[in-house]
This record gives sequence, C-alpha cells and structure tokens, in this order.
Amino acid sequence: MNGAELKAILKSGGRVFGTMISIARNPKWIPILDSVGLDYVVIDTEHNYRSRGELGDFLLMMNTSGVVPIVRIPIPDSHYVTMAMDAGAHGVLAPYCETVEQVREVVAAAKWRPLKGESVDRLVATGEHVSDATKAYLENRNKNSIAIIGIESQAAVDNLDAMLEVPGIDGIFVGPNDMSISLGIPDQYDQKVYQDTVKGVIDRAESKGIATLVHQQTPDLSTYWISQGARFILHGTDRRALTEGFKADFGALRDFAENN
Repeated sequence: MNGAELKAILKSGGRVFGTMISIARNPKWIPILDSVGLDYVVIDTEHNYRSRGELGDFLLMMNTSGVVPIVRIPIPDSHYVTMAMDAGAHGVLAPYCETVEQVREVVAAAKWRPLKGESVDRLVATGEHVSDATKAYLENRNKNSIAIIGIESQAAVDNLDAMLEVPGIDGIFVGPNDMSISLGIPDQYDQKVYQDTVKGVIDRAESKGIATLVHQQTPDLSTYWISQGARFILHGTDRRALTEGFKADFGALRDFAENN
C-alpha cells in the first residue's frame, strides 16, 4: 500500500490500521512490521531521539515494504514537514495544532512541496495556483502525501471547526494523554468529559469527510473508539507490543514451571 491508496480507503469510508514506532531505530525491524497486519506506521520523532540520518535510513527501508510510513514531527512547522517528506515519508502527523495558521503551514508543506513562500500561502488560503502546469506537477509529485493534524488540547477543540476548513487535511489525531491533561483529568479515559470531547472531535471531522485517529494502548480502548467512529485506527506502540509479548510468554512459562 502507498499513501494514495491509504487515502482512497479513508475517503471511501473504510478503515486503516496502524501502530506507533516509538523505540525501533534499526531498519532490520521493517520485515517484521511488514507481516503483522499493519496498513501504516507512525514513526515518532516528537518524543524519540532519532537523528535525521537514522530516520532517513528507516524510511528508505520502510519504502521497500507494503506499510505506509508516516512521521510524527516534533512541532507543527514546515521545516520538519519537508524534512520528513524529503526523507521518504508518505505523510506527517503534526502534533498539538491549535490555530488555523499552524494547520495551513503543515498542509502547505505536506501537499505542495517544494512550493514555498507567498505562492504556497496564497494557494492554501485561496486555492489560486501559479499555473495549471505547476498545479499538475505538484499534484503528481505529492500524490502519496498524507497530512494529519494533532488535536490535543481544549484550545484545539475550540478552534476545530475553523481548522477543518483548511483544504488538504487527511486525518485528525487525538493524543489521549495530552488531551486528558488539558481537560484536567490526566489519563482518566473513562471520564465523561474526555469521552464526550473526543467523540465530538470524531463527529465534527467526519462531517467534513475526515477520519480520526485516537491513539490508545489497550485493545478495549481501541475497540471502544472504533465503535465511536474512529476509522484511522492507531493502536499501541512497538514498546508495548514487546513488553506485553514477553510478559505473556514468560508469565505462562513461570506458571507451568511452578506447577510441574
């Protein structure tokens, strides 16, 4: 699958499934990721200390697989967007967006690179292209590009309708930890205010034909949000999968050894 195919599934009302890569840095991980049922991965560079070179090597190998690589950039900034896309990402997840200006900057860089400056600002704000030839060239060059906007605070929720008017958004990301902190209930995902807020984000995004990712760590929470309309499904991390896999296996081995 490539970015264009992933977007087509979402636009048709379908679901895609992925996980967050938080600790893996060696490209030898990629063949494993290619065989476990993933449509895409989000490679974290917001909270992970990968270098630019390491990210480039990871993306180079990732593009030999059938899994779509998306990079969570450190901040919603065009420099980080183009750096990830130029390295081979099919998309970016821009965290903690709260303003229309931030969303425009991210979408402009993700969807219309290498156009810059006043020309791309005008394009995103008004839809005016430099020329038909430039439009066709940029659309073809960026056909796989995916732009995901992070909604992770009450301020972002308050501005969501205006941000959703920016053309070119392919997904809305909800970061549960940041969102729950902003709501004053850290990590309390069963609280009504959290559930109502996230459900509101999903419904408002879906009204514009945009799918939502709610990044949860347990199957129960992830299936709950699927039932609430999340279609861009982002479940767990490589760290959690490694931890839970070892815990399950060695727990079973210890139980057997103690009873035999």
